[in-house]
Amino acid sequence: MVTKMSFVEHDAGLSAPGRLSLATPGDYLALLKPRVMSLVVFTALAGLLIAPGHMHPVLAFAALMAIAVGAGASGALNMWYDADIDALMTRTSTRPVPSGRIAPDEALGFGLVLSVLSVFTLGVVTNWIAAGLLAFTIFFYAVVYTMWLKRSTPQNIVIGGAAGALPPVVAFAAATGSVSLESLVLFAIIFVWTPPHFWALALVKCGEYGRAGVPMMPNVKGQARTRLEILLYTIILAPLGVAPWLMGFASGIYGAVSIAGGLVMLVCAIRVYARREGAAGDRVAMQLFGVSILYLFLLFAVIVAENGIAALR
Repeated sequence: MVTKMSFVEHDAGLSAPGRLSLATPGDYLALLKPRVMSLVVFTALAGLLIAPGHMHPVLAFAALMAIAVGAGASGALNMWYDADIDALMTRTSTRPVPSGRIAPDEALGFGLVLSVLSVFTLGVVTNWIAAGLLAFTIFFYAVVYTMWLKRSTPQNIVIGGAAGALPPVVAFAAATGSVSLESLVLFAIIFVWTPPHFWALALVKCGEYGRAGVPMMPNVKGQARTRLEILLYTIILAPLGVAPWLMGFASGIYGAVSIAGGLVMLVCAIRVYARREGAAGDRVAMQLFGVSILYLFLLFAVIVAENGIAALR
């Protein structure tokens, strides 16, 4: 397994005093993982909109931006710590830190400053319960997942997925000062969605994870076990995705979308389980990966659209 020390020794010059930074604004934006940030904003918006009462639009916008910046801070800290293994994987080797455009200490400082700023801002503009939840989310992703789970257990994505599932809960707390069953259901949907989504990609990229020494499920338990677990998690996810409709905080339109989407997810997961070898197996795994993104987007898009329209009335 690759160690942190090997990367630091190889790239010691990156953080040398007086070194001119090669970074552009786009590099710092990349450090924030903007695609992940966009998902965080989207799911947080759903949590904000299902909250009872009315939140001033300016405060709501400030809360969403604070949550987004907190997610970006987590991404920056993740890229700082994971630069050694990112350098060994094709899909991550061009990231700002392993490519040398941003020095490790710059990424660390950037992430820490944004972490403090986002938590403090959310606390001031909303409440300190929401701020505490955001601080916990950043800590869980940057420390518990990145520094511990990712390099030590094939359950890294399962347990670490809690960080990515918390934004709706944080946003609901920002609007109400509390946590509700509804916000926890949104958390549960994202949490259970995460393993089949990421393990589908891991099936295709298991060689890269193996070279980097990351104990992803296919590398540790084998592809057959991974495909089975993808199917089992999807079997749980399909009915769970319908829960907002059954609980009455989403409409029949959401119910129809969630049932149809869950069935498509199940079909894709069954195909992944059935086709275990070669290019055909990789193809159906990537199909599941793509479908899973669309599935989660549609669920939260319907919730956002329904509650957004209701808020404008």
